[in-house]
Amino acid sequence: MRLVVQRVTEANVTVDEEVVGQIGQGLMVLVGITHDDTEEDAAYLADKVVHLRIFDDSEGKMNLSLLDIGGEILSVSQFTLYGDTKKGRRPNYMNAAKPDKALGLYEKWNDLLREKGIKVETGTFGAMMDVQLTNSGPVTLIMDSK
Repeated sequence: MRLVVQRVTEANVTVDEEVVGQIGQGLMVLVGITHDDTEEDAAYLADKVVHLRIFDDSEGKMNLSLLDIGGEILSVSQFTLYGDTKKGRRPNYMNAAKPDKALGLYEKWNDLLREKGIKVETGTFGAMMDVQLTNSGPVTLIMDSK
């Protein structure tokens, strides 16, 4: 699994001009899934994400986690995270998992976050989505389970 994690003050995702997911302070997470990803990958990254110390404490140091601040996650599936741009000008998406596998693992990822007490909002899997966010910092991290 591959994640792009952005610390945000707010974020939302719309489908057909309708807001389907919206959060305040927390993390905007783009989620990419490849063929050999498993529930263990999802569990590893869910635990890692909620404990990342990337939020400011009272002294302005990044010492607090999502759990510490009571933050939220906007989780959006993003098969293009596995786009290969090495050859030609059109990305190759062969490394992205097929939708039936990706959907199940994406839903498991979101469930694991909720089990940790995180409020999780999502986009609509497979839909054309518009994402708006205010990146705080900016803080952006790329995480891989492998």
